[in-house]
Amino acid sequence: MSSYLKATAVTRRDESTYDVALDLGWAIGGNPHGGYLMATVAKAAVDAAGDPHALAVSTHFLRPPSGGPAEVRVELVKRGRTASTVRATLWQDDKARLDMLLTTGRLPDEAPEYAATAMPDILSPEECRARQETGATIELADHVDVRIDPRTSLSNGGGVPVIRGWMSFRDGTEVDVESLLIAVDVAPPTVAHLGYRGWAPTVELSALLRAEPTPGWLAFEAKATIVRGGWFDEESTVWDSTGQVVAQSRQLALVGAPAR
Repeated sequence: MSSYLKATAVTRRDESTYDVALDLGWAIGGNPHGGYLMATVAKAAVDAAGDPHALAVSTHFLRPPSGGPAEVRVELVKRGRTASTVRATLWQDDKARLDMLLTTGRLPDEAPEYAATAMPDILSPEECRARQETGATIELADHVDVRIDPRTSLSNGGGVPVIRGWMSFRDGTEVDVESLLIAVDVAPPTVAHLGYRGWAPTVELSALLRAEPTPGWLAFEAKATIVRGGWFDEESTVWDSTGQVVAQSRQLALVGAPAR
């Protein structure tokens, strides 16, 4: 089994509970990566709903979990013919760590009637640089290959909080729908371009999953629009190897160290 599939595996214990084993190999600085947690919890929720896909996800990060055993408690709020609503909460050591509300159903496989978000100009993965983050240990990088377009790197970004790049799994595992939740949160904090450094914990992230990704690299663009009072927003868009939009997200996060 691939490292991604093993790390995000869920085991159904009963109608409302799934066992998981959180892998600290999918962490940043010892904290499990938020996208990895979302992908794992979403797999349990989609299985409980009996639908093939997650369509929309709203996640509140309550407190960081540690590595090791945990459980996902699932509540089927509403079952519908087109879409269902599911609540899934990650529990560890008798504390809720992450709370997620999902809309599940079936992603469309036809081309969009209208698409306003064209894929931006991004250098090829071969021309991009491996993700680097000064002072941070990125365990996730052992499993996820993240390439940053050097034109949006900290040295060349010109103070504009935008980062573009590519993502794939190092062991060749093809991306699936849940892995899009990693992709929307895989860029370094964009506010680093504004001089904010250090951990920038996500408090809430809402994602729309728009299509099943075709095999190959995922391209992403992340950008911030407002930094105020210790908070910032970050919008992300993800395209698959054919250039179609497969995921969109917006998150609210805390800035790291004060701006220089």
